[in-house]
Amino acid sequence: MDKNLIYNDNEINHIFDNIKELVINSRNKVYSTINTEMLNLYWNIGKAIMEIQQGDERASYGETVLEKLSKKLTDEFGKGFSIINLRRMRKFYCLFPIRSTVLNELSWSHYLEIIKIEEEPKRNFYIKETINSRWSVRELQRQIGSLLYERLTLSTNKDKILELALKGHELKNGKDLVKDPFVLEFLDIKENTDYLESDLEKNILEHLKDFLLELGKGFMFVGSQVRLTLEEDHFYPDLVFYNRLLKCFVIIDLKIGKVSHQDIGQMQMYVNYYDREIKNDDENPTVGILLSTLKNKTVVKYTLPEDNKNIFSSSYKLHLPTEQELIEAVEEEKKNLQLNEEQKVK
Repeated sequence: MDKNLIYNDNEINHIFDNIKELVINSRNKVYSTINTEMLNLYWNIGKAIMEIQQGDERASYGETVLEKLSKKLTDEFGKGFSIINLRRMRKFYCLFPIRSTVLNELSWSHYLEIIKIEEEPKRNFYIKETINSRWSVRELQRQIGSLLYERLTLSTNKDKILELALKGHELKNGKDLVKDPFVLEFLDIKENTDYLESDLEKNILEHLKDFLLELGKGFMFVGSQVRLTLEEDHFYPDLVFYNRLLKCFVIIDLKIGKVSHQDIGQMQMYVNYYDREIKNDDENPTVGILLSTLKNKTVVKYTLPEDNKNIFSSSYKLHLPTEQELIEAVEEEKKNLQLNEEQKVK
């Protein structure tokens, strides 16, 4: 056999990889073009409907207009022009009357979720976060359902809320990694049932992708029960992550019930060990998060130094909280802060 006809497997693989990249890039361009044209079409249909209704989305004759349009468009072009879909196109135009190229970065399926949100700052936040974090539609649905925006804004000031709406959730320090509460409704654990910390850890590992989504952007999984040896004693932090945006290790210990001062001391030891033995000089200090059913903030406050910036206590819920539950939690937090301030004055 002619040796020139015998190709090295590495050469074949190299050619395959090149062609694969060409195909993927081409498909992405086609998808992007189709998505842009679809959004343009739906936006313009919404605009045309509003012009007929003279800019009044709630005009009394609006439904009659949609009904007649839907029938004529469906007869002419087939499916896709139901009254419900025409309402969505109208809403799409009403919410985004100025056509921006930024809109093209999301799909129509994303906008079907976003246009359900009435508050403009909240809507802008989810648009920014979806683009920045490249959420799928399913991930967007989950974040809206878990009240991410409310969890990040209910206990903050107006300037911070405005910043969230304009830029999304930016990570500037360790405290920005902490949500309160964390929502773990995706775990295979029912609330008000007996379960162990090992059950919680096992379920998190089985749903690691969902847990990473809940943690937020920039997280990479390092390991579970990563052994840490001090002389002859071995210790095992539950979960270790690395956040590439803050350039730091993040250690999470899982607790059922209240956090104790022993738990805090142990986490301080983990953080100190990683800072002194594991992290590089160009990396930021390690962050420790005690994730429990009850935070026990008073114990945390008096166990850690006042200038603590690296160890945090947060609670978790195994169900999707209601907005009222979050408001009540924030109000309780405000009361505690007020009591602390009054004690300082005394």
